[in-house]
Amino acid sequence: MKKAMVLGMGISGNGAKTLLEKEGYMVIAVDDKLAMSSEEAMKYLDDIEVFIKSPGVPYTPLVKAVQEKGIKVQDEIEIAYQYMVKTNRNMTIVAVTGTNGKTTTTSKIAELLNYAGKKAAAAGNIGRSFVDVLLSEENYEYAVLELSSYQLENVYEFTPYISLVTNLTPDHLTRYETLKDYYDTKFRICQNQKEENSFFLYNIDHEELRKRENLMKGKKISLSKEQDADTCVRNGKIIFQEEEIMQVSELSLKGNHNLENSLFIITAGKLLGLDTKVIREFLMNTEPLEHRMERCFQYGKVQFINDSKGTNIDSAKFALEAYPGCILICGGFDKKVDLNPLADIIVKQVKEVYLIGVIAEKIKSLLLERNYPVEKIYSLETIENSLLDMKKRFTKEDEELILLSPATSSFDQFKSFEHRGQVFKELVCKIFG
Repeated sequence: MKKAMVLGMGISGNGAKTLLEKEGYMVIAVDDKLAMSSEEAMKYLDDIEVFIKSPGVPYTPLVKAVQEKGIKVQDEIEIAYQYMVKTNRNMTIVAVTGTNGKTTTTSKIAELLNYAGKKAAAAGNIGRSFVDVLLSEENYEYAVLELSSYQLENVYEFTPYISLVTNLTPDHLTRYETLKDYYDTKFRICQNQKEENSFFLYNIDHEELRKRENLMKGKKISLSKEQDADTCVRNGKIIFQEEEIMQVSELSLKGNHNLENSLFIITAGKLLGLDTKVIREFLMNTEPLEHRMERCFQYGKVQFINDSKGTNIDSAKFALEAYPGCILICGGFDKKVDLNPLADIIVKQVKEVYLIGVIAEKIKSLLLERNYPVEKIYSLETIENSLLDMKKRFTKEDEELILLSPATSSFDQFKSFEHRGQVFKELVCKIFG
């Protein structure tokens, strides 16, 4: 019997295991917490033909041993795509990556397709495996995949019909030696595309994207908020290839970053043949995502905003620009990125700051260097401690806006940004409700 090994038994790993077993493999599941240990798995490397590494798993001694044996390290996305091709499954793939805006863009393209009467599912780095979509009895016509750089490291044949990179800003320097490595990995999303049968959506407003035009395959469709392009903003109107789609003011998703996301959503919709009226109606009425600038609670005149999805500095910057004068809850896991831009925008936009997580002291030092008043900095380690302190300080008559926008990932105290956001909302209700 053919044997395969899957390292990491989360959503992606379990998806890979399901597909491999369907393909007749005996699967060795490896996970130091949930299944066979990596140390034990070393004994079975001579027997395996296929090795799948879950994206969140780093390049451990087990992975390196696999590579030394000449066994290809693959991702669940890759083997799902190979299965799709082999079985002649007629499914159109839209693939989305970038530093910020991935989840909104992915979710809303899938929602738009469903609104238009198509059968679409969002998957990938968004809580559902590609395998699950592929094997579903729903017989989806479209898979809209959010793909992290981690998921793109080990794809080889994967070829979407539409691919896009939303933007590129510093992130994940605990994984990559240089920013160039991180940025270039994103472009594996389009490496197999061809101009005659696929599209790459090219955001010409971002310098790091412009530098990598040589990595873009597929027919390039340009997008811009600031200049003329295939999809652009002109006199307050969104234009696609000279067709007026809608007024910017009509978008229900507010903010400059959501305008950028909307350009991608519109372009994908038009390239997939959707009617302009349907696209306009959808974007006039669609709701923001959970954990992304989500108004989650009102305590008298005190408002609470859950932006737990703000997992890097640029993402938090969008939220802070939307809510100047807020009281910010910020901090978490140390990604080893430069925190100076975060300190600069806190000084400029934030009334008071509550610092949590392992990077709290680093942020505090940078704020003090900038003469941010020490009495406006609260280092209370956790979200709960921060909210308990606020409950003592504020009444229902205080007009305050409390924003959770951590500017980094959650792994020092939480399982994920979703877990962090959910805990925040539950604590707000418990303490202020």
